[in-house]
Formats: sequence, structure tokens, C-alpha cells
Amino acid sequence: MELQNALETRRSIRKYQAKPVEPEKIRQMIQAAILAPSWKNSQVTRYYVAQSEEALQKVREALPEFNRNNTKDAPVLIVSTIVKGRSGYNVDGTASNELEDGWGCYDCGMQNMNLLLKATELGLGTLVMGIRDAGKLKEVFEIPEEEIVVSVIGVGYADVDPEMPKRKSVDETAKFY
Repeated sequence: MELQNALETRRSIRKYQAKPVEPEKIRQMIQAAILAPSWKNSQVTRYYVAQSEEALQKVREALPEFNRNNTKDAPVLIVSTIVKGRSGYNVDGTASNELEDGWGCYDCGMQNMNLLLKATELGLGTLVMGIRDAGKLKEVFEIPEEEIVVSVIGVGYADVDPEMPKRKSVDETAKFY
């Protein structure tokens, strides 16, 4: 699959087939994520992968009802986090600019996009969710205090084929000087 095709066909999937995802495909998605650029190559994103019924249930309990419903059949839920105080910071621990840990979230977003595009290439559907109970997720996966929970990503074989939502034009989103 060419990149343009992946960009144009990737969708947020809210209904999944009752079919497991091959572990190698998840590994390929995470490997693709790792290839994304990051602040001073800090590589602060971490992934926690729920595949067992027990782990999936615990992650779903940390989601609001609508996202629980959207991912009820997703065979994989991936929690992305960042390590605090590295991306966007100098070696001495001072922030390099006003965004502070915002750079870590930016880096995580780039990694997550690689992950989503690789999933699309592999024939998988995904849904990125930002509304979640970070405290519960930290407890479920024993996520260290120095990490910030960013998102939960549902992964599986799509059982729907949604249309692309309307997108703004280049002229609506960019100014050229």
C-alpha cells in the first residue's frame, strides 16, 4: 500500500470483527511507531498492549461508556504514554520552551500516526481515544509515575466501512507568505 492510499483510506473504526489480531502485526505497528522523529531523538513514547480478555476488560473500565461501546469487540487496546521531563527539555532538566511536556505529547502523536498508518497498511482498523481515566490505566499496567497517559488506541479488523468525514481545504488551514 502506498502512503497516499493509507492516508486516504484510514478511518476511525467504531465496530470490529470478532477476529483476533496477529501478534506480529501489533509488533510491526509499534516498530513503525518507533521510526517517527522525536525531540533530540528522545523517543519518550511507551506502549502498553492489552490483548487478554482480562486486560481488555480493565482498559475498557477506564473508558467512558461511549468509547467502551465503540471498542467492545476490539481484540487489542493499546495505551500510549510519554516519559515526563525529557522531550522538550535540556540535559539539566530545564524546559527548552514554553511547551514543556507538550513536546512529548507531540512526539507521541507522530509515533501514533505512524502506528495508525501501519495498521491501515496491514488491513487493520483503529480508533484513537483521548477521553480515559489515566489513574485507572496507570494502576492496571503499573505505569510508572514519571509517565503521562496520552491515549488509548483500539485495534482490530473493521466491521464497518465509514465514509471520510468532510475535511477542510488547504486554503482554510494554511497561510502562505
